[in-house]
Amino acid sequence: MRYAAEILNEKLGGLKPKVAIVLGSGLGGLVDALEGAVSVPYEALPGFPRGGVSGHAGRLVGGKLSGTPVLMLAGRVHYYEKGDADAMRPALEALKALGITTLILTNAAGSVREDMPPGSVMRISDHINYSGLNPLIGEESDARFVGMTSAYDAELGAAMQAAAESVGVTLHEGVYMWFSGPSFETPAEIRMARILGADAVGMSTVPEVILARFLGLKVAAASVITNLGAGMTGGELSHQETKDMAPIGGERLGRVLSELLRKEN
Repeated sequence: MRYAAEILNEKLGGLKPKVAIVLGSGLGGLVDALEGAVSVPYEALPGFPRGGVSGHAGRLVGGKLSGTPVLMLAGRVHYYEKGDADAMRPALEALKALGITTLILTNAAGSVREDMPPGSVMRISDHINYSGLNPLIGEESDARFVGMTSAYDAELGAAMQAAAESVGVTLHEGVYMWFSGPSFETPAEIRMARILGADAVGMSTVPEVILARFLGLKVAAASVITNLGAGMTGGELSHQETKDMAPIGGERLGRVLSELLRKEN
């Protein structure tokens, strides 16, 4: 999406970011920390997603965070909205054309571990694509056979861990399992997820990781834990719980990301 990249380049003026952050639920307030913020609605960018999930703003904001030029995508489209696993591809292609080399993804997720309660933050070290869907289905070039052994950049992950220690935030590490949604998991599925090696479950991020690696971007990702999985507390899950709890972990993750970019600067 070179045309969208050209629009962004004009809107951003002299800002030349190499890092982009996709803001999940609870992280939207991070844009307020940007210096010299320039906001562009997705509607003004050809190919950018038109999401419909409450808590996702639908705008791209450029500026400096901790002195480092950065782009923030406030809002994403999920597979469950329209049945498109590759819904974020045009946006990520535009970022690549703009000169972005590093993508940091964030999300809200449910924990399957008692020692990682709501309000926690987990760095994603690997994922399980339980949905079986893939955003590269239909891609005709041999580039579709993307290696995922090192999907999450080890050096970037270590830097995130160091940043968390610097600001006194406990940063868990674990495996994220992608369910298609929009219904929440059953207690049996949560038990299965734990047996298969997952630490958290959610409805996003994995398609973007696959697309980012296809485009040659370095990737780091983190989850804000908003709830314990189905069957772990006896209560029913809800999107309102996600919206209520996300800002707590979101504030912690925001401090980590600010410190990470300060160290990168």
